Amino acid sequence: MSERYDRTAVDEALSGLEGWAGDTEALTKTYRFESFAEAIAFIQRAAGPIDEMNHHPEWTNVYNRVDVSLSSHDVGGITDRDVRLAGLLDELARA
Repeated sequence: MSERYDRTAVDEALSGLEGWAGDTEALTKTYRFESFAEAIAFIQRAAGPIDEMNHHPEWTNVYNRVDVSLSSHDVGGITDRDVRLAGLLDELARA
């Protein structure tokens, strides 16, 4: 089990994650794509690596937008797993 981040650790993590916001409960970001098809392609690209990590985001898709919320529910807040997944999603969004 990963250790829950305090506010200082969250702020430090956010400084290295472009466009992400959050507190000790969750990290959030909205991705915008050119079309619905591109938004769905992002979700599909992310599905395999997310399953491999066994750490699944809460997300919604409306047309060209994908809203993501990351939290480690087993500890009730942010952990290293969330920060790693945020970085992975950023990479996949640029692919």
